[in-house]
Amino acid sequence: MSDAVACPICTMPDPLDAVDGYECATCGHEWLGDPDDGLSNIVDANGNVLASGDAVTVIKDLKTDGKVGGIKSGTKIKSIRLVPGDHEIDAKVDGRQLLIRAAFVKKA
Repeated sequence: MSDAVACPICTMPDPLDAVDGYECATCGHEWLGDPDDGLSNIVDANGNVLASGDAVTVIKDLKTDGKVGGIKSGTKIKSIRLVPGDHEIDAKVDGRQLLIRAAFVKKA
């Protein structure tokens, strides 16, 4: 049971934990819990926590599929977007939309 969770119908702060959410002990209303999208603890190569909208710098030359050249070390990427999955950063680099692993960047 969490102190921060209250019933959306009767606003009583006494929910019971259910398999996929909560149930109010007072009025019996059932609702889904807050989904955990896994984006709250994504860290860069130095251990700094990243958030959507941050600017990052690439720390290693990265090869890309289908394009000659890739991304050079030291390239600054502005306004990243965090997405769930093994490639956590969605960003536009040199006019291309790419997914990048957070281990290959540092917070700028």
